Amino acid sequence: CDSLVEGYVSEFWDFTRISVTQNNLQELKEIWDQWNDVVKQLFYSNYEDLPYLLDMKVDKHLFRALTKFWNLAYGCFTFGKVDLVPTVEEYIALLRCSKVQVDKVYLRVVNVPTILKKLMTITGMSEQ
Repeated sequence: CDSLVEGYVSEFWDFTRISVTQNNLQELKEIWDQWNDVVKQLFYSNYEDLPYLLDMKVDKHLFRALTKFWNLAYGCFTFGKVDLVPTVEEYIALLRCSKVQVDKVYLRVVNVPTILKKLMTITGMSEQ
């Protein structure tokens, strides 16, 4: 349920700044490689698929574009009057993360082009 009065435009964006930093990926990979299987398994038990992110190629342009639409107050993306909360599967598809554990209950097949087309339609972007 939205707590804003109909027609009200939030001024939150005027006071919000999102800053993105990236750790040294090579250094993180080296730390991971130094750990033995017991330590890695302990890490997996606490953080699940997180280590798979070390091998992912992130589309920096897509990431920067999405951060511009992130609504910190609501924890979702806001495109004009449309709020979008991607599912875990949609995040996996957008990030092109193929190494997720397929035996997870939340997993289902996702069509990447469909999600990208939805985002482009909402944002008014073209495929070029």
